[in-house]
Amino acid sequence: MRLDNEAFIVTGGASGIGLGITRRLISEGGRVVAVDIDEDAGDRLTSELGDKIHFLRGDVSDAQVATAAVSEALRVFGRLNGLVNNAHASRQKPLLELEKADWQLSFSTGFEATLNFMKAAHDELATTAGSVVNFGSGAAMSGQSNQAAYAAAKEAIRGLSRVAANEWSPEGIRVNVVSPLAMTPGVEAWSQAQPDQYAQTVANVPLARFGDPEVDVAPVVAFLLSSDARYMTGQTLMADGGTQKLY
Repeated sequence: MRLDNEAFIVTGGASGIGLGITRRLISEGGRVVAVDIDEDAGDRLTSELGDKIHFLRGDVSDAQVATAAVSEALRVFGRLNGLVNNAHASRQKPLLELEKADWQLSFSTGFEATLNFMKAAHDELATTAGSVVNFGSGAAMSGQSNQAAYAAAKEAIRGLSRVAANEWSPEGIRVNVVSPLAMTPGVEAWSQAQPDQYAQTVANVPLARFGDPEVDVAPVVAFLLSSDARYMTGQTLMADGGTQKLY
């Protein structure tokens, strides 16, 4: 398997897309420190995957959690080969209704968390010539209504990723972005809260469906983390059924 004995951190790794990524990385021989705020989900994941998974309960908006995740990867697995910044919380509201707390939620769990985990992981990734996979969003690229705080944080993450790809390449660290469209518990809640917007989104997907986190999105992440993608950095890969086209 192409990720044999390699160790990864996955934020939000016990649910949704993060859960799919965690399972996929382990199925390809990897080991994962899954960082998630949901302790019950973490317990279920540990029961399912055994000693290939190490669960760390923590809020990614806390910079100390990033430092702890790296320490745990080294303590439990002895190395760190990759980082997946998947976790991100936000509230959907019209632009003029967004309050300071809404912006803070999106940027603290999205952009700032991504930055903090990258900084915490840098030295170990430089040692292993490792890889970072961050997350963008088609909602940001298209300017989807009611997504201003989320979209702004996601585009900030893409800008950060391109700069890090250039600055960290001499150390052998690759930094790429995946922009997914997948059916998760959060998407299900959004589809109920905004049924018209959900229906329009599905209608605009050439493959006519939301992807499956483990089957459709996680393999793209695993590819970017692997040596198969050793000549790729600073890229955004769209795992979205063809919804967005980047040229």
